[in-house]
Amino acid sequence: MNPLPIANAEITKFFHGWLETFSGYVREVDYASARPLFHPDVLAFGTHNDVIPGLDQWLKTQWNNVWPKTTDFRFTLDQTQVLASPDGSTAIVIAPWTSTGYHEDGKPFPRPGRATMIFSRNGQGWLCTHSHMSLNRGVPQLSHANRPVKAW
Repeated sequence: MNPLPIANAEITKFFHGWLETFSGYVREVDYASARPLFHPDVLAFGTHNDVIPGLDQWLKTQWNNVWPKTTDFRFTLDQTQVLASPDGSTAIVIAPWTSTGYHEDGKPFPRPGRATMIFSRNGQGWLCTHSHMSLNRGVPQLSHANRPVKAW
């Protein structure tokens, strides 16, 4: 059996940077800056919905139910794996993440999860075409922070 198609150092470095950039937008609740990282017709799974068709729907039903209600979102880069097709047209990123959630009384709790993202390369670079982000087992689904949205 062939080994997994582990991405080379250059592609891995790119996606580590991508994850850092995206997680910064999550922490800032900056939807406008995050949008260009994704294909407009992205298909996503998330905590609040099953299959979410398209970036606009994903933003309204998932991002807006999570980003303003949590803090400290970060991918755990030293545990992240990046796979890439031999022709360099597709990549898959498997990454655990951490964040802080808030109980109704305002007390924080650890809110870890994991993500699988599929990327396609076009003439302008890499776009995420599928994302599945979910909380680890036993983590409360709801968080009650109320941070402002920086940019829609």
